[in-house]
Amino acid sequence: MEKPIIPDNEQSRLKALHSLNVLDTPPEERFDRLTRLAKRMFNVPIALVSLVDENRQWFKSCVGLSVCETPRDISFCGHTILGNDIFIVPDTLVDPRFADNPLVLNDPFIRFYAGCPLRHLDGSMLGTLCIIDQEPRDISQEDLDILNDLADLASRELMAIELATLDELTKISNRRGFIKLAEHSLTICTRQNIPVSIAFLDLNSFKPINDTFGHAEGDTALIAFAELMKKSFRKSDVFARIGGDEFAILLTDTFAQPAEKTMARFRRALRLYNKTANRGYNIEFSEGIIPINLEQTPSIESLLNQADSLMYQQKNTSRK
Repeated sequence: MEKPIIPDNEQSRLKALHSLNVLDTPPEERFDRLTRLAKRMFNVPIALVSLVDENRQWFKSCVGLSVCETPRDISFCGHTILGNDIFIVPDTLVDPRFADNPLVLNDPFIRFYAGCPLRHLDGSMLGTLCIIDQEPRDISQEDLDILNDLADLASRELMAIELATLDELTKISNRRGFIKLAEHSLTICTRQNIPVSIAFLDLNSFKPINDTFGHAEGDTALIAFAELMKKSFRKSDVFARIGGDEFAILLTDTFAQPAEKTMARFRRALRLYNKTANRGYNIEFSEGIIPINLEQTPSIESLLNQADSLMYQQKNTSRK
């Protein structure tokens, strides 16, 4: 048996997959509709929407199987995500890569497999829409086109999940995405007693940038600010654009004082950007940082409100 190799972009691929927050979620009609359609159109007993995680393939939708996941190292879909095209195995018993695969020799006794990769917005392959038969068979070009169309629909449904939590302009999380990711991080921090702080950032004098240089330049400033956040904060931190010129950061494993030092480093990086970019204005911000009391299990919304209030107090004080 030939185990699927690990893609060169595995870390970014897994990051993209996990950003969807779709693994281990309940069945959804929009995906089940596609697998039912594939099963009927191709007259196969099994059709799947499969997502390939680090050590498993998990089925977001499954018709014809009683399990919801299988190990990645015996999966056919693990091979499919290595390429851009539909992966086809007409007869597993005559293919040395799969002839002794447990999924071939035992239930579900796979003899035919065809899977089309599901693509993320960044181009990485998240999983497949695949059809499986227990008899060997060939597949026509017309059928391949149909399978590709169904996979494209599945990819779009997955991306709809991400786009609903992604800020369209800056390509970082929006308010909804921040709350979702921050709640997950806060649960982990609470369980493991890891210190965590939250920061609310508001750009200073942003309206004059729009008024003087135009809204396109204002967009450029927001994008630059978001890009600098990506470079300045850790992968374990959660950051987002939660409003027009408002941003938030959940700093994990960080007490209040280290959080203030982190923000000071970010401010220095922003000053360097302003000097280098020389666009006729400076991007500056005010912030409110509060340590989170994990014993009180506060909501992310209430924490944002507290940090927002503190930020405005400090902004008003600095103006006096």
